[in-house]
Amino acid sequence: MNIGIQVGDVMTRSFVSIKPEMPVLSAVKLMVKKRVGSLILEENGFLKGILTEKDIMWALSKKKDLSGIKAGEICSRKITTIKPSADIYDAIMLMRKKKFRRLPVTVDKKVIGYLTLKDILRMQPELFEIAREGYHIRWPVNKKNEKEPAAVKEGVCEECENFDILYDQDGKMICEDCRDS
Repeated sequence: MNIGIQVGDVMTRSFVSIKPEMPVLSAVKLMVKKRVGSLILEENGFLKGILTEKDIMWALSKKKDLSGIKAGEICSRKITTIKPSADIYDAIMLMRKKKFRRLPVTVDKKVIGYLTLKDILRMQPELFEIAREGYHIRWPVNKKNEKEPAAVKEGVCEECENFDILYDQDGKMICEDCRDS
């Protein structure tokens, strides 16, 4: 099934990248500053890995002290990529199959962009149902009744104005990033 929208039309072109030699603690500070959940590791434009929040948590559970550890030592190296000419539906199916929330976009092994589920949902919100199949979404718990999820919908966050899944927090609809900060 083709949607007619290419990955190159939706991808983020201004992604955050670092060199594999960057210390993990510096990478974490950059992720917090830029408000991103992952960083592309590249050298001379070539993809060397992806450092995600999950990689950092895994490293913390194993090593406890990350000082002196380089980003390239703990990053994901087996990376699935996609071409900018691919249809967005193919990207969604690939992300679903691999259980990824992000894909580097490459041409001749050089990174030219980054595609995230947020990018896709911002462009085509109706693709949410296709994208979420295969993912286990943990809904927040309603404080009044622990068995019911809190009011949740998709839309524009009242804090950062990004399109995302929204949570009702004190009568204000905000995304998970704003909710956590």
